[in-house]
Amino acid sequence: MVSLHHPSPLGSGPRPGARETIALLAALMALNAVAIDSMIPALEDIASHLGVTDANRRQLVLIVYTFGFGVGQLFWGPLADRFGRKPMLTIGISIYVVFAFLCSAAPTFEILILARVFQGAAAAATRVIVLAMVRDLFEGEAMARVMSLVAMVFMVIPVLAPSIGQLILTVGPWQAIFWALGLFGIVVGVWAFLRIPETLKDEHRRTLGLGDLLEGARAVVTDRQSLGYTLAQTALFSGLIAYIASIQQIVFDVFRRPELIGIVFGAVAAPMALASFTNSKLVGRYGLRRVAHTGTVAFSLFALGHATIATFYGEDLTGFVIGQALVLASFSFCAANMNTLAMERMAPQAGMASSIQGVVSTVLAALAGFAIGQAFNGTQIPYLWGLAICGASGLTLVLLTDPRRLFERLQPARDQAGRGPAHQAG
Repeated sequence: MVSLHHPSPLGSGPRPGARETIALLAALMALNAVAIDSMIPALEDIASHLGVTDANRRQLVLIVYTFGFGVGQLFWGPLADRFGRKPMLTIGISIYVVFAFLCSAAPTFEILILARVFQGAAAAATRVIVLAMVRDLFEGEAMARVMSLVAMVFMVIPVLAPSIGQLILTVGPWQAIFWALGLFGIVVGVWAFLRIPETLKDEHRRTLGLGDLLEGARAVVTDRQSLGYTLAQTALFSGLIAYIASIQQIVFDVFRRPELIGIVFGAVAAPMALASFTNSKLVGRYGLRRVAHTGTVAFSLFALGHATIATFYGEDLTGFVIGQALVLASFSFCAANMNTLAMERMAPQAGMASSIQGVVSTVLAALAGFAIGQAFNGTQIPYLWGLAICGASGLTLVLLTDPRRLFERLQPARDQAGRGPAHQAG
C-alpha cells in the first residue's frame, strides 16, 4: 500500500489517508472517463433525436470532448502553478458541471458539440492537477506506482460506465446521462474541496508572465526524454481513442449485438484495470523502462496479430473482444510509466510540463483517433490496422528516444535517495 506523509509546506487543512487519497484522485480523473464512456450507448439516440444522418458523425460527441480536454490542459497547468492546485481544481470542476447541464439542454447537434468542447476543456483541470499533485509528492518509481494504483481504481469507471449509461437509457432519455454527469461532478467536487490539501509548495509557485510560460514550455519540448516519451504515449493513446470512437459502430453495425455494448466494453476494460494493478507491482521490481518497453512491444505485436487474423481469417465478437483486451491491457503497462518518464526531469515546472505533455498527447491522439474512426466502412478492419500502425509508431518512437537504455532496470535506492518518507511507496 502507498504511504503518504505530507510535508509541512502543504498547509494545515484536512489530510486524507492513503486509501482515501488514491480513491479521491481516481474519482477526479474518472470525471473525464465517465463523460466519454457513458455516452457510447447513447450515440444512436443522440443522432436520431438531433437529426444526424451520417453515422460516422456520431463520433464527434466523443472526439470533440477529447480535443477540448487536450487544449484545456494548456491553461490549467500554468494557473495551477501560479494560484495553487486546490482553487484551480474547484473552478475546473464547477465549469464541468455547468456544461454537463448545458449539454443536456442542447437543441441542435452543433450546439451539443460546442458544449462538449467546453466540458472537455473544463475536465482537463482534473488531469493536469492530479498529475501535478502526484508529482509534488513523489518521483521516479514511487510516482509510477502511485499513478498506477490511481489508474487501477480509475479503471473501474470504464468497466461500468457504458453499462450505467445503458441503464440510464432504460429509464430516461439521453439527456439524463448528462444530468448524471453533472451530479457526479458536484459530489466529487465537494469531496475534493472538503478533503484535499494544497500540495504546491510556495517556492514552486510560478508567475503568469509570458517569459516564464515560454521557458517552462521550452524545458519540456527540448528535453529528449520528455518529448520522446510524450510522443510515444501519444501514438499508443491514439489507438485507445480510436477504440472509444469506433466501438459503438463495431458492436452495433458489424456484429449486430447492441444489447452487449456494456458487456463488451467492460470485458476489454477489466483486463486494463488488472494490468494497471499488476503494473504497480512490476515497476517496483523491474523498473519503469523495462515494464514500459515490454508493454510497448506487446501492444505492437498483439495489434498486428489481431489485424492480420481478422483480415485473412475473419473473427466473431468473442475473438474481437479477446484481441482488443490483449492490446489495450498492454497499453496499461505503458501509459503511467511513459508519463512518469516524460515528467521525471520536470520538477520545477510540473504543472506546465503536465500541460504541454497533455496538450500534445491528447490533441494529436484525438486527431489520429478521429481519422481512424472516420475510416469505418462497415467492418472493423480499418480500425484494426489503424491500431497496428499506432503500436508500430509508439515502438519506433521508444527506440529513437532511448536506444541505449532499452529495458533498463532503474535503481530505486539511487533514484529515491534523499527523498524522505513523503516520497516512498511500498
